Amino acid sequence: MDDYHKTDDAEKTGSGHVEGAESGQSTSAAAGASSGTGTEELKQQVIKAVKTCYDPEIPVDIYELGLIYEIRVEPSAEVSVTMTLTSPACPAAMSLPGEVEDKIRTMAKVKDVKVEVVWDPPWDPSKMSEAARLQLGMF
Repeated sequence: MDDYHKTDDAEKTGSGHVEGAESGQSTSAAAGASSGTGTEELKQQVIKAVKTCYDPEIPVDIYELGLIYEIRVEPSAEVSVTMTLTSPACPAAMSLPGEVEDKIRTMAKVKDVKVEVVWDPPWDPSKMSEAARLQLGMF
């Protein structure tokens, strides 16, 4: 499993690891805990919003498909998403990243959004969650 998806597995299991929360937080334990909690809550809301986006050819949301490599929520409520598509020739190549950005941008607490599409590492079915594999009948 690559480094991108180690983060996703932590997010899906609710381990409490928050990408990006380490930098820019106060050194005060109370301030760090408060900021981290708010950041984690916003991150979970972002994940929920991203899970409403679907690849048009596969009836599974893009988060469970493993197309989202990283979601980073800064204490300033700026959100960065690193994602890929099933292939460079994906018919949704032009629309899906914009849909992800739009759904996150409409969230009340989000100050700014950046969505980056990457091709390395390339997506393959091993990046899907167990739930996605079950839904698609891939055991």
